[in-house]
Amino acid sequence: MAKTPSPVVGEGQGRARSKDAEHDTPSPSPSRKREGSAANAPCPVDAARPQRGDDQVRSGAQGSIRHLMAGALRVGLLGGSFNPAHSGHRAISLAAIRALGLDEVWWMVSPGNPLKDKATDMAPFAVRFASARAMAGHAPIRVTAIEQRLGTRYTVDTLSKLQRLYSRIDFIWLMGEDNLINFDQWKGWRHIAKSIPIAVIARPGYDHAAQAVPAMGWLRRFFRPVHQAKNWTTWRLPALVLLRFRPDSTSATRLRLADPAWQRRFLRRSNDTDPPSSAP
Repeated sequence: MAKTPSPVVGEGQGRARSKDAEHDTPSPSPSRKREGSAANAPCPVDAARPQRGDDQVRSGAQGSIRHLMAGALRVGLLGGSFNPAHSGHRAISLAAIRALGLDEVWWMVSPGNPLKDKATDMAPFAVRFASARAMAGHAPIRVTAIEQRLGTRYTVDTLSKLQRLYSRIDFIWLMGEDNLINFDQWKGWRHIAKSIPIAVIARPGYDHAAQAVPAMGWLRRFFRPVHQAKNWTTWRLPALVLLRFRPDSTSATRLRLADPAWQRRFLRRSNDTDPPSSAP
């Protein structure tokens, strides 16, 4: 596969605004027109392209050919530390593929979460990357180190560069409902909402807290009904949808506490599966 071109914008340039205190009015949706086929768009293939045999997402995966012929690949972005990756990440990804009509989900393994800088139990990047690859298996999930390669630390900067590098792909941001609690602490959080549709995944016990956070005072008006979920490529931004799936109680924190030596299972694998230097 051809090497992905280098980013064409500098850190923090392009879509990002100088201040986050923006007018509380929705911006026009970015153009959804595509030139040519999405099949020609480079993808961050840090792992081999996943097979499409998973029965749970077969119906959604069969739509890939139709989307490619129409010139747009529909991709969900799930960023996180994946410390470690677990069945909950996989379950919500497969459920999102069905609910949103996605072709695949990209797991963007963060080289360092600015909101977790003080964490003392963060595994090395290569170990977390290897755990994500192992958990993704053969599902339509791509595990990527693209944030590390782009040199971005904040989501707003990553999205700005991704949308320029992969202009033939329609992206939707996937985030857990618990992330709404500190969403207003994210750099350029309003700009994020104005640049990409957001699918919020409900988590047990977070409904009340998420509704009361400062960010919801501005975001609440932009939520779409769930029956419109598959139409997200046509939404005027900002636009969010709340998705409720079967609860999964798996927690990375509990997994680390239950097995403090969990990293050992991926140490050798991390040496064998480091992201190739030719990938984005």
